[in-house]
Amino acid sequence: MCLMVAAKSAGERVLLVTRENRRIGEPDLAARLLHRDGLMLVVDKPAGWPVHRGPKGGPSLEDHFSELSFGLPRAPALAHRLDKDTSGCLVLGRHRKALELLGGLFKRGAIEKTYWAIVEGGPAEESGEIDLALARLDAQRGWWMQANPLGLPARTSWRVLGRGTAADGAPLAWLELRPHTGRTHQLRVHAEAMGWPILGDPIYGPGRRPDSPPLHLHARAIAVPLKVGKPPIEVEAPAPAHMRDALAACGAPLA
Repeated sequence: MCLMVAAKSAGERVLLVTRENRRIGEPDLAARLLHRDGLMLVVDKPAGWPVHRGPKGGPSLEDHFSELSFGLPRAPALAHRLDKDTSGCLVLGRHRKALELLGGLFKRGAIEKTYWAIVEGGPAEESGEIDLALARLDAQRGWWMQANPLGLPARTSWRVLGRGTAADGAPLAWLELRPHTGRTHQLRVHAEAMGWPILGDPIYGPGRRPDSPPLHLHARAIAVPLKVGKPPIEVEAPAPAHMRDALAACGAPLA
C-alpha cells in the first residue's frame, strides 16, 4: 500500500497512517476491528493509548482512524471516549449522520455498556448499586474527580463475577460494572469510594506505586440499538493480556 495524503480542510494536507508505514508499537486498528456496518465501527481499544490528542499533543488513536475508512471519503470519528488506560469496546461513527445518531443514543443512555474490573479487596455483597454524585477535584487537577453531594448525579450497578488472590496473597475481586450515567472517571471514583479501588489505578487507587500493574478496567461489551424495532447490536471485546492473570486468579474461564 502506498503512503496516502488526504485533504483535511481547505489548504491543509494530512498524512494518513497506513498498515505499511506504521511504527513499531503503534496499534493496528484494522486488526482490532470488532464490528463494522454502514453506520458504525467498534474497535478493541488497546490500553495505554489516548483516544484523542490532549492539550500537550502527542500520539493518539485518532491518528490511525484513516485506516478504517473502508472506501468512504472521510475517516470515522469518535462517538464517545474511553480513558487512556482503559481497554475494550470503542465506538466510532462512520459519517456525520451516524455520529449524530450515536451521539443522541449515548446522551439518552440508550447504549448499554458493560465493563470488567479487577478490584483490590472487594465488596462483602455479591451485587449492588452505587449512587454517588461526582464533581471535579479542583481546577489544578484537570478532569480528576471526587465524590461530592453537590456534583452531578452518577449511578453504577455492579456484580461480583469471581474472587481470588494476587501473587502476594492480597484479596481480589472480578466485577461486572454497568454505568447508568457517563461521568468522567465514574467507575474508578465509585470503586475507590466504596473501599475497593481498581487494581493499577494510578489516580484513585494503588497504581501510584512504581511497581504497580496497569489499570485493570476493560470495556467488555456494548449494546447499541441502531434501528428502531430491531435488536441492539451487541459487541464484546476479549480480555486484554495485562488482565488475564488476575482474571484467571478470580476464576474467569479464559480460553
